[in-house]
Amino acid sequence: MRVLVVEDARTLAEVVAEGLRDQGMAVDVAHDGLDAAAKLDATGYDVVVLDRDLPGIHGDTLCRMITERDGRAMVLMLTAAGSPGDRVSGLTLGADDYLGKPFHFPELVLRVRALARRRPAARPRTLSAAGIELDPVHRTAGRDGRRLDLSVKEFAVLEALLAASPAFLSAEDLLEQVWDEHADPFTNTVAVTISRLRRKLGEPAIIATTPGVGYRIAGPDAL
Repeated sequence: MRVLVVEDARTLAEVVAEGLRDQGMAVDVAHDGLDAAAKLDATGYDVVVLDRDLPGIHGDTLCRMITERDGRAMVLMLTAAGSPGDRVSGLTLGADDYLGKPFHFPELVLRVRALARRRPAARPRTLSAAGIELDPVHRTAGRDGRRLDLSVKEFAVLEALLAASPAFLSAEDLLEQVWDEHADPFTNTVAVTISRLRRKLGEPAIIATTPGVGYRIAGPDAL
């Protein structure tokens, strides 16, 4: 899942971003409306966590810009103005959900995940292929009834591959979906994570690799 956090309070923005990354999400951060607009033009996001009172481009204006896009991201408006009238106003602008500050972080995570599921053409609640069952909400994965003990990145890579199955995802695709804008495109982190994931999935192998193309989930007979 790719998330953009738009918040001008830098400490809060980084705390939210790191917390979401710990939940396996790829998170970018913008501290003003202009930077957010540029990131939205360059990257497809599932959810935008949007502070309402922003410099550069006001959060209200940015919200309208997002909702006018085809295949738009879902918007969680995050603001210190938490009265019922403020919530109605924010939702009228096109926000999909509204959370007042201060907030409990577990609630923020649940709302972000719920919005991602509501997004048009969103992934199904449970992903499955080749004997693997993965539940993105409860953060569980198993193969043929055996529970898998995966790191945050291993889980996110497996989730991305299952969501794309039977299509291939390139290393660049995985960097974009699982890591964030600061990931080094020349790093071998994808290959290393795939290697660890293969070991944990066990035999028979089900992650196929085609040089110059990428990775995909495939049944043993297709490898």
